[in-house]
Amino acid sequence: MDENKCDFSPMQVEVKDRLQQLSLSIETLIKGLEHSDTNCLLNEFHHAKEKFIETESLASTFYLKCYLAPYTDKYNELSKAISNLSHRRHGALLIVERSDPIGPFVTPGVNLAATLTHLLLESIFIPGGPLHDGAVLIQGDQIVSAGNVLPLTNRVSEQKKLGTRHRAGLGLSELTDALVIIVSEETGQASFSLNGNLYPFSPVS
Repeated sequence: MDENKCDFSPMQVEVKDRLQQLSLSIETLIKGLEHSDTNCLLNEFHHAKEKFIETESLASTFYLKCYLAPYTDKYNELSKAISNLSHRRHGALLIVERSDPIGPFVTPGVNLAATLTHLLLESIFIPGGPLHDGAVLIQGDQIVSAGNVLPLTNRVSEQKKLGTRHRAGLGLSELTDALVIIVSEETGQASFSLNGNLYPFSPVS
């Protein structure tokens, strides 16, 4: 399947609707600035910013599904696990191997060779568990291994502002076409790294 031709029409329509609403909000703000010297519009700016962030996250979810669809049939299980991990603020690091072999860049963990389910993924990342600090490797519909160690990004700017999981996700995606999903232990925010870029998204369970 060509990831550039994937079709998730309902999500596309929702993103389009939200962008149109944002466009109207921005037009309202412009008019407000033009016709008022006294009314403070900071609340409206803040509201528009929040809506834009929500829309960006939804759009990232759409693209994430496109990127994963050719490589796994377990997107729903994966998404449910990420949603639950995010809600509980359980940090997680998931590698979805795509075309490039990642073996040369990863320190191997513990072999599992298990069918991907949300319950198994969630159990691996329970805080304090023996494998929760490493990365899970997913190939197709299988969890191949857990507790893998990834290379960290060498970009100095990222080293200063990101945690270890995010730096590891970026590091591997700079070297291969793997898609790496990260859940922040501090905020619960889910992100994915692809081609050396980091994108926040909202998992749909």
